[in-house]
Amino acid sequence: MSEEVKAKPASSDDRPAHGSAPHHGGPSHGGHSSHGHGPRPYGPGGKKRPLMHRRKCRICTERNGYIDWKAINTLRNFVTERGKVLSGRSTGTCATCQRKLTQAVKRARNMALLPYAPHF
Repeated sequence: MSEEVKAKPASSDDRPAHGSAPHHGGPSHGGHSSHGHGPRPYGPGGKKRPLMHRRKCRICTERNGYIDWKAINTLRNFVTERGKVLSGRSTGTCATCQRKLTQAVKRARNMALLPYAPHF
Protein backbone atom coordinates (compact mmCIF):
# COMPACT_ATOMS: atom_id res chain seq x y z
CA MET A 1 0.00 0.00 0.00
CA SER A 2 1.22 3.51 -0.74
CA GLU A 3 1.83 5.87 2.07
CA GLU A 4 -0.63 8.70 2.14
CA VAL A 5 0.34 12.06 3.44
CA LYS A 6 -2.40 13.37 5.64
CA ALA A 7 -2.96 17.11 5.79
CA LYS A 8 -2.55 18.21 9.36
CA PRO A 9 -4.98 20.79 10.73
CA ALA A 10 -3.28 24.04 11.72
CA SER A 11 -2.57 24.05 15.41
CA SER A 12 -1.41 26.81 17.71
CA ASP A 13 2.18 25.53 17.38
CA ASP A 14 2.26 26.21 13.63
CA ARG A 15 1.22 29.87 13.88
CA PRO A 16 3.86 32.59 13.98
CA ALA A 17 4.56 34.14 17.35
CA HIS A 18 2.73 37.32 18.36
CA GLY A 19 4.33 40.37 16.77
CA SER A 20 6.23 38.49 14.08
CA ALA A 21 3.37 38.50 11.59
CA PRO A 22 3.46 41.29 8.99
CA HIS A 23 1.42 44.34 9.89
CA HIS A 24 -1.42 45.00 7.45
CA GLY A 25 -2.65 48.44 8.46
CA GLY A 26 -5.05 49.09 11.29
CA PRO A 27 -4.36 51.00 14.47
CA SER A 28 -0.83 51.00 15.73
CA HIS A 29 -0.28 49.71 19.21
CA GLY A 30 2.01 52.02 21.16
CA GLY A 31 5.10 53.86 20.07
CA HIS A 32 5.39 56.51 17.40
CA SER A 33 3.37 55.90 14.28
CA SER A 34 4.87 57.23 11.08
CA HIS A 35 1.65 56.86 9.00
CA GLY A 36 3.62 55.74 5.99
CA HIS A 37 5.68 58.92 5.66
CA GLY A 38 9.06 57.25 5.90
CA PRO A 39 11.48 57.36 8.83
CA ARG A 40 10.84 59.34 11.99
CA PRO A 41 11.60 63.01 11.46
CA TYR A 42 13.10 63.85 14.87
CA GLY A 43 13.52 62.23 18.23
CA PRO A 44 14.69 58.77 19.28
CA GLY A 45 15.87 56.83 16.30
CA GLY A 46 15.45 59.77 13.95
CA LYS A 47 17.68 62.47 12.62
CA LYS A 48 18.93 65.33 14.80
CA ARG A 49 17.12 68.66 15.02
CA PRO A 50 18.82 71.49 13.18
CA LEU A 51 20.33 74.12 15.45
CA MET A 52 18.10 77.18 15.38
CA HIS A 53 19.15 80.75 16.03
CA ARG A 54 18.19 81.60 19.62
CA ARG A 55 16.41 84.94 19.92
CA LYS A 56 17.86 87.23 22.59
CA CYS A 57 15.68 88.69 25.33
CA ARG A 58 14.75 92.31 24.53
CA ILE A 59 14.70 93.36 28.16
CA CYS A 60 18.12 91.85 28.87
CA THR A 61 19.72 93.50 25.83
CA GLU A 62 18.06 96.95 25.91
CA ARG A 63 17.49 97.51 29.62
CA ASN A 64 20.13 95.24 31.23
CA GLY A 65 17.44 93.08 32.84
CA TYR A 66 15.69 95.96 34.63
CA ILE A 67 12.14 96.98 33.82
CA ASP A 68 10.46 99.93 35.50
CA TRP A 69 6.76 99.82 36.35
CA LYS A 70 6.49 103.53 35.53
CA ALA A 71 7.65 103.02 31.92
CA ILE A 72 4.18 102.61 30.47
CA ASN A 73 5.23 102.75 26.81
CA THR A 74 7.61 99.86 27.37
CA LEU A 75 5.03 97.83 29.27
CA ARG A 76 2.41 98.31 26.55
CA ASN A 77 4.63 96.39 24.13
CA PHE A 78 4.18 93.30 26.31
CA VAL A 79 0.43 93.64 27.00
CA THR A 80 -2.46 92.93 24.60
CA GLU A 81 -5.29 95.34 23.85
CA ARG A 82 -7.46 93.41 26.29
CA GLY A 83 -4.90 93.92 29.06
CA LYS A 84 -3.40 90.42 29.14
CA VAL A 85 0.33 89.96 29.58
CA LEU A 86 1.83 88.31 26.49
CA SER A 87 3.72 85.06 26.99
CA GLY A 88 7.48 84.99 27.02
CA ARG A 89 7.40 82.58 24.12
CA SER A 90 5.64 85.06 21.85
CA THR A 91 7.60 88.13 22.98
CA GLY A 92 10.98 86.43 23.25
CA THR A 93 11.67 87.34 26.88
CA CYS A 94 13.63 85.01 29.14
CA ALA A 95 12.03 83.47 32.23
CA THR A 96 13.59 85.86 34.76
CA CYS A 97 12.67 88.95 32.73
CA GLN A 98 9.16 87.56 32.18
CA ARG A 99 8.67 87.33 35.97
CA LYS A 100 9.99 90.89 36.42
CA LEU A 101 7.73 92.08 33.60
CA THR A 102 4.68 90.48 35.19
CA GLN A 103 5.46 92.15 38.53
CA ALA A 104 5.90 95.52 36.79
CA VAL A 105 2.58 95.16 34.95
CA LYS A 106 0.81 94.27 38.21
CA ARG A 107 2.32 97.30 39.95
CA ALA A 108 1.36 99.58 37.07
CA ARG A 109 -2.20 98.25 37.18
CA ASN A 110 -2.33 98.79 40.93
CA MET A 111 -1.23 102.42 40.49
CA ALA A 112 -3.83 102.85 37.69
CA LEU A 113 -1.23 103.37 34.97
CA LEU A 114 -2.42 100.30 33.06
CA PRO A 115 -6.02 99.03 32.91
CA TYR A 116 -7.05 95.72 34.46
CA ALA A 117 -9.70 95.24 31.78
CA PRO A 118 -10.25 96.79 28.33
CA HIS A 119 -12.25 99.98 28.14
CA PHE A 120 -15.36 99.56 25.97
